[in-house]
Amino acid sequence: MTKRILSGVQPSGKLHLGNYFGAVKQHIELQHEAECFYFIANYHALTTIQDARLLAENTRDVALDYLALGLDPDKATFYRQSDVPEVAELTWVLSTVTNMGLLERAVSYKEKIEKGIEASVGLFTYPVLMAADILIVRSHFVPVGKDQVQHLEMTADIAGKFNRAYGVVFPEPQPLIPKAEIQAKVPGIDGQKMSKSYGNTIDIFAEGKPLEKTVMSIKTDSTPMGQPLDPDNCNVFALYSLFAAEDEKNALAADYRAGKIGYGHAKKMLKAKIDAHFGPFRDKRRELAQDPVTLEGILQAGAKKARAEAEMTMDLVRKATGLK
Repeated sequence: MTKRILSGVQPSGKLHLGNYFGAVKQHIELQHEAECFYFIANYHALTTIQDARLLAENTRDVALDYLALGLDPDKATFYRQSDVPEVAELTWVLSTVTNMGLLERAVSYKEKIEKGIEASVGLFTYPVLMAADILIVRSHFVPVGKDQVQHLEMTADIAGKFNRAYGVVFPEPQPLIPKAEIQAKVPGIDGQKMSKSYGNTIDIFAEGKPLEKTVMSIKTDSTPMGQPLDPDNCNVFALYSLFAAEDEKNALAADYRAGKIGYGHAKKMLKAKIDAHFGPFRDKRRELAQDPVTLEGILQAGAKKARAEAEMTMDLVRKATGLK
């Protein structure tokens, strides 16, 4: 049996280093190991974005980012969520076997409400839509971080409830946990976890003066130049370590402890690493951005492949439930 993997990315803003090291990099590596379905979750984004131009722009940006960073549409099925309307149909069917109590326990829902996001029905039923995304192509594995495991457990619960009621249609998806080094928290410029909601990100495709300004604003302590620094408690060093080889990390750590380097120089070293890593990808992205017809063609071709699977799934669902 071919291992089938699914994951999605919400177009809620520009992708940043936390997205890259936490998800995108892994997605691109996995396309060589399994049958992969990756989608741009624009239905999900409607819970926070109600600006048509912005949503369309963000969706385009995510597509450009993934393709520029190495996603191969001949290896992975890449599509917009809204181009597979069977997802919305399956969401309704799954909602009829989903307990309210299950949704009320969703940690992400509680966190968003605490942050002041309006408690819409869409936000509350978000896990059902997520379950439909996963189950519509009958995927076996979903790459998730530790903070997302609950959503996948909810999907398995919903799939199990449907299967017990109507007969086995869906495999119960399993988490694909990233390697330990990928799970490490990517710090934002303020030291918290890098997140768009905290406004502390370094965009993947930032460059020039804007990138320099962001990197130079990374929060550090007030240790004066010439004094030893602690690499184990430094946001700059943590970010540098994501790009550097082991010998480079060891050398910088030694200079930190010996007081041979200040934070300003370390930040310049980090910017150089970011430029070296993403430079070739920037060129590819600029090239893709000049050809919107090809970009749209890639998304439409991916949607066609995803819909073929989705239609087979919904045929099974309709027969099992008596809708057909």
